[in-house]
Amino acid sequence: MIEILYFDGCPNHEGLEGHVPALLTEAGVELPITVRRIDSDAEAKAERFLGSPTIRVNGIDVDPTAAPRDTYGLLCRVYPTGDGLRGTPPDAWILAALQRQPPGGRAG
Repeated sequence: MIEILYFDGCPNHEGLEGHVPALLTEAGVELPITVRRIDSDAEAKAERFLGSPTIRVNGIDVDPTAAPRDTYGLLCRVYPTGDGLRGTPPDAWILAALQRQPPGGRAG
C-alpha cells in the first residue's frame, strides 16, 4: 500500500496524488494508494508524521533518512535533492521504495 499523508496547511501534497500512479506504472507495480489527512499534533506524533507530504510504501517512508527522525508535527516537509530543497520527495526515492516493497504488490 502507498500512503500519502498531509495536513491542510501545506499545499505540497496536491500534485502527488495524480503523479504517483505514473510512478507505479513505471515501476511495474500495482498497489493501492491511500491519501490521509493528519489533523492534530497528537495524531502526527501517533502516526510518526514528519510533515506534509509524507509518502510511505508498505508503512516505510520513502525518504532514506527518515527512520531516525522524530520531528513529528503539522509541518510542511522539504526534501534535500541535488537541485536543492523540494516540497515533494524525488521520483527516484519513490521508485526505489517501490522496488523494495515486499511480495503482495503485483507486477503490472
